[in-house]
Amino acid sequence: MKGYKIIEMKTESDIRSVFPVMQELRPHLSEQSYVELVQEAVSVDRYHLYGLWNDGVLVAAAGFKPMTTLYYGRFVWVCDLVTTAGARSSGWGSILLQFIEGWAERNGFTSIALSSGLTRQRAHKFYEKHMQYDKVSSVFRKQLDT
Repeated sequence: MKGYKIIEMKTESDIRSVFPVMQELRPHLSEQSYVELVQEAVSVDRYHLYGLWNDGVLVAAAGFKPMTTLYYGRFVWVCDLVTTAGARSSGWGSILLQFIEGWAERNGFTSIALSSGLTRQRAHKFYEKHMQYDKVSSVFRKQLDT
């Protein structure tokens, strides 16, 4: 897997360049709402957005944020992880997660956590079998009428 680069997307232009890939994971977002949410998450939640480029083509993206809770302690929450449909099962997800794990270790965090949609069975197998993540909880959500 030579020729790839993982680059932090910091500018608005960088963030927009990742939208076509991120839209595969978050199809409910318009480009403008995506950019606004990323910029807010960066400023409020210390969110980091990275793109993985293979020979100049964006093939995967990941967004994560460092957190501290009583349950996990100091950890990194992977908010978004997506590989383009045409590049799935090529190892890019593993490379991005290993990159995030290294980032976490270098910055003094003790674990990585994420959630995955109930229907994403292939992703669950990838996390548990290939990446050695443990299934430790269920995530619950209540949509508020605001």
